[in-house]
Parts: sequence; C-alpha cells; structure tokens
Amino acid sequence: MSMKYSRQRAAILSFLQSRRDHPTAELVYSSVKEEFPNISLGTVYRNLNQLADAGMIAKHSFGILGIDHFDYNTNPHYHFVCSCCNAVIDLPMEHSGFPAIDAEAARDFNGLIHGHRLYFYGICRKCLDQGS
Repeated sequence: MSMKYSRQRAAILSFLQSRRDHPTAELVYSSVKEEFPNISLGTVYRNLNQLADAGMIAKHSFGILGIDHFDYNTNPHYHFVCSCCNAVIDLPMEHSGFPAIDAEAARDFNGLIHGHRLYFYGICRKCLDQGS
C-alpha cells in the first residue's frame, strides 16, 4: 500500500520507532500534539490504522486491556501484559515456535490457518517489587 507523504504520519511513525512500550493511540496523540497542536485524535487513529494496514507498524488488541496498542516492531514476537499496571512488554523468546504452533493447530483442523496471536499475562517485575 503506497501512501502519500504526510509530516503528521512521519511524526507518528518516528514516535513509535523511539518506543518499546507499545503505546495506545491516546499516548501517541498526546506526544504528536506537541509538534502539531491542531492534530485531532481521529487523525492519529486514521494514520495509525493506515500504517498498520500497510505493514509498517503492528496493531495489537489484547483482550484484557480492551484498547489497541501499536508497535514499531513488525517481526513475529510474543508479548506479556501486566494485569496490575497494563504494561505491554516484549518477551525475549525463541521465535522458532511460530511455525510449529501453526502446524500443530492445523494438524486436526479442517480449515486453513494463516497464523496466530498469543500473549501472556500476569504481574510484571515492577509491580511485584512494589507489592502490587
């Protein structure tokens, strides 16, 4: 998908590239608004969805959070969601399990599996240290 250049979209992409915490659209909006005071939350959402549709960023919906999070890293990887502070953290796991999980799921399934989405949840180290 080819997109026309936009300074706002470039600022959104640059912001995501600088982060490792999988921000929400609202967090992206509050940051980009400093450079573009007239930008609307709707414009940020629209640009994030266009970037995700183009494969330039990843859009994640973690069921327990009920809100989309965005990730500059589009390579296959797993996530951990803290049930106390709602942090989304990349898990440093061997990625060779991706095709194996898909193959195992497809073994006795009478359909076509294109992939999977999986996240882990519990309590992050920061919350454990704070006694949450």
